[in-house]
Amino acid sequence: MPISRIYLAPMEGVTTFIYRNAHAAVYGPLDKYFTPFLEPHEKRSMKTKERNEVLSQHNEGLYVVPQILTNHAEGFLELTETLQEMGYQEINLNLGCPSKTVVTRGKGAGFLASPEELEGFLDMVFKDLPGEMKLSVKTRIGMEADEEFEKLLAVYNRYPLYELIIHPRLQADYYKNTPRKEVFRYALEKSKAPLCYNGDLFTEKQIAEFEKEFPQEECVMLGRGIILNPGLPVTLRGGDLRWDEKTCREKFREFQQRLVDGYRALDIGDRNVLYKVKELWFYQSHLFEHAEKYSKKIKKAQNLETYLECVRELTDCCRIAPPGSLGKG
Repeated sequence: MPISRIYLAPMEGVTTFIYRNAHAAVYGPLDKYFTPFLEPHEKRSMKTKERNEVLSQHNEGLYVVPQILTNHAEGFLELTETLQEMGYQEINLNLGCPSKTVVTRGKGAGFLASPEELEGFLDMVFKDLPGEMKLSVKTRIGMEADEEFEKLLAVYNRYPLYELIIHPRLQADYYKNTPRKEVFRYALEKSKAPLCYNGDLFTEKQIAEFEKEFPQEECVMLGRGIILNPGLPVTLRGGDLRWDEKTCREKFREFQQRLVDGYRALDIGDRNVLYKVKELWFYQSHLFEHAEKYSKKIKKAQNLETYLECVRELTDCCRIAPPGSLGKG
């Protein structure tokens, strides 16, 4: 069964509402977009940056799911109520962030170290969760050992989760080592909630291999794969559809222009806009063949006009891979 649903993973500072809208306009909307995580705050409301991510006018026509990072049920419920008032019907609990600053506070993947506390948290949340609100979870499989997931899944199975998104790595892995596909297979057999797979799917070939290995799974969440190659979903959804080289170049340039225009509209100053769009080239440069010289020029650009000119030069001089494949970097 081919992949039929594609989600964009939350990546702090990268998959902003500007990125989501630009990507949807150029490459077509995905099935779901997850915001970079929001944290409940007792003494203040959302920061402007946080509110911008969830304002309805910034997400028109997109199915956006706010992601919440916390281990306090009261704060989770209060923020959920605020988000419901803003029109949201689904929220996501972050149990996957492996950052030490998050984990040492018992949040994100750090919450997985205490299954009993997690169970108590979910008891309180589902007791008072607004009736129309759906709760999904994005999780890793444990802190240090694959065997931890059996107990965690038993906890998840106690609740009517709308969806369980599994990144089959341990917190200790960060983003290294190979995702534990055998643990995901166990989840497919035992989970009561619908599943979505997340982790190391960067190319059409890798996704085809995943479909062959897990023919019953229809949903994937892509993060770095889309940031690296924003046209990847086009191929996955289009079957035999392939854009020619000219179309690939035009679409990529339009995407870069929309990003610049979108961030400029925030009135954050051109220097900050330049920083935001340059950050993507850690990934995007690998989409092109023999792009090292041009990527260096992009990184050295001191203003947005020079930046866009360097992007045009790169796409003129270097072959851009069709959606679904990668350049040699």
